[in-house]
Amino acid sequence: MPGSKSPKGLYAARRLKRKRQKFRWSDLHYKRRALNLAKKVDPLEGAPMARGIVIEKVGIESRQPNSAVRKCVRVQLIKNGKQVTAFLPGDGALNFVNEHDEVIIERIGGPEGRAYGDLPGVRFRVIKVNGVSLIELLRGRKQKPIR
Repeated sequence: MPGSKSPKGLYAARRLKRKRQKFRWSDLHYKRRALNLAKKVDPLEGAPMARGIVIEKVGIESRQPNSAVRKCVRVQLIKNGKQVTAFLPGDGALNFVNEHDEVIIERIGGPEGRAYGDLPGVRFRVIKVNGVSLIELLRGRKQKPIR
């Protein structure tokens, strides 16, 4: 074929393989995985969840076109001391969380480790407070333990 840039022939396998490896670096998912970027810059260090201590309660204004004050907490992670903002899902969830409570946070699951929905700069959400599920507290099935 005239004009083809790929090597052809019986002994071209090594060069084809090397060429394919070179072009994989333009794929964002491959690059992030190969350079361990998720583990290097992620506050959770690649883990699915993390424990932390609530430092303060904050209200974050949602992005346009929505207009609301989303209830969040600033959390200091126990394993590395980094501070992150975590969203409190559910109606009245802020009433169950106090400062110095121990919470477990997880990723919200937005695009590629970025913020989720209309929450600017919030990438995590609270799932447990003092070892009790936040959903169970909201439904009234369980009581928060007094420490």
